[in-house]
Amino acid sequence: MGSPGEWWKSLLKRQSLMEKTSQSDCWCANEAGISPSIFKEGPDIGAARRWRIPLNFSLSLLFLAIFLGGCGTDASKPAPQAETKPAEPAVPEDIQLAAKALLGSESQVLLFGDLAKNRKQAFLAADVVPKTPTNNLPGTIVTRVVVAENTDGKWAEVLRCDEHLKNQKGFMGLTPLVPVTGWRLQYEQNDEKGLQLYFTPLKGAIDTHVLPIGVRWNPATKRYQSLDRTYEHFLLESPSMQDARSTLR
Repeated sequence: MGSPGEWWKSLLKRQSLMEKTSQSDCWCANEAGISPSIFKEGPDIGAARRWRIPLNFSLSLLFLAIFLGGCGTDASKPAPQAETKPAEPAVPEDIQLAAKALLGSESQVLLFGDLAKNRKQAFLAADVVPKTPTNNLPGTIVTRVVVAENTDGKWAEVLRCDEHLKNQKGFMGLTPLVPVTGWRLQYEQNDEKGLQLYFTPLKGAIDTHVLPIGVRWNPATKRYQSLDRTYEHFLLESPSMQDARSTLR
């Protein structure tokens, strides 16, 4: 199909030819007035000519519909492709190796970077319990968690969660006296305060609905410490705890 301008020129030319044909018919009708009566038009011929104008109009509509249908096909555009999400950054190899050394080959690196906002590279890794019909608790369920920090090219553990919550100085405040075999882990990265962790102890596959224990980096003591129930004040550690033996190591 040509351009819209060429199509309209063709349509106007066709209509012009039809009009000339109609005018020629009218001239013949006028000349019939001086012809013998045997050549005069009958009622059937006059009726056919009266239908010629509606027929021309119908043909014009038909050509217009074909033109619009063809243009609609040409103007159709393919549907835009769905936006793809940017791929998450790959975990550096040295971090993966350090996580496996601290937690084992099944550990997962959940977060890495300047987590404490102290200009040191760190990572958060955990032994995540996979979802199963018997483990349908909401959130991320873990058995062990480690936060490690890089100092002078060496990775060192600065926070551990297994049956209890511990840092370099001992057992954190609010850690349960009874060993915990499973935790619900929540974490978020704050632009000012750095990594904020929330540990909720679980009893087997049962949600005990206890308040989570908040843990955050304390710039004053330069270590991770637990927070009180207002999540505003840091709590001191205990160097020892009765029956705090670990059976997961």
